[in-house]
Amino acid sequence: MSSVSHFTEPDPRPVLFFDIDNCLYSRGCNIFDEMQKLINKFFTTHLSLTVDDAHHLHMKYYKQYGLAIEGLARHHKIDPLVFNHEVDDALPLDNILKPDPKLRKLLEDIDRDKVRLWLLTNAYVTHAKRVIKLLGVDDMFEGVTYCDYSQTPLVCKPSQTMYEKAEKEAKAPSKDKCYFVDDSHLNCKHAADRGWITAHLVEPDIALPSTPASQYLIRNLEELRTCFPHLFKHDTTTDD
Repeated sequence: MSSVSHFTEPDPRPVLFFDIDNCLYSRGCNIFDEMQKLINKFFTTHLSLTVDDAHHLHMKYYKQYGLAIEGLARHHKIDPLVFNHEVDDALPLDNILKPDPKLRKLLEDIDRDKVRLWLLTNAYVTHAKRVIKLLGVDDMFEGVTYCDYSQTPLVCKPSQTMYEKAEKEAKAPSKDKCYFVDDSHLNCKHAADRGWITAHLVEPDIALPSTPASQYLIRNLEELRTCFPHLFKHDTTTDD
């Protein structure tokens, strides 16, 4: 993955933003469950809470701020980098994730003359780079916009400030030339409200939302070929 460009020449190509967790890999990998365990452990250890109280506070902060660490930093003066070290960086990803040829083929089939690929995640940069390297797609993206745990206040999805940050870092030509795919209903809703062309990823084993989050709903990333056919090379084929 190339670093954030510092050149100022305008690039007319739209930007296709990809979320990372439970998006580039399936929720079935259970990384989310592993993360919840580590987060709850962090709450019980650092805040001296019972397991139940830790879970409830964790969920409260997640719903209120979009990130548990935002509540921890705001109300308990927890260093987000300590949280990252004990939670995200402690995940046993090496035992779970492996190169994904189908994902790589999908990304290779996107026409780079028509669109640029960028990552947009609420995780810290160390986690982001670790995941895409294990999936074997770290060379497929021009850059990553992440929640910078070293800066306060924390800025993360679904805040409009985070989407604005992504636009600036990826040098998107305009809001209506931003494409986005994410598994979070809330993240997709706020991106669509901003004017981004958004696909909400809802895997087949998850119930469909009662209210659509955005313009498109997909059951797997391959359906991006149907949603955004103009962004793909015309001579590509996929395996059955």
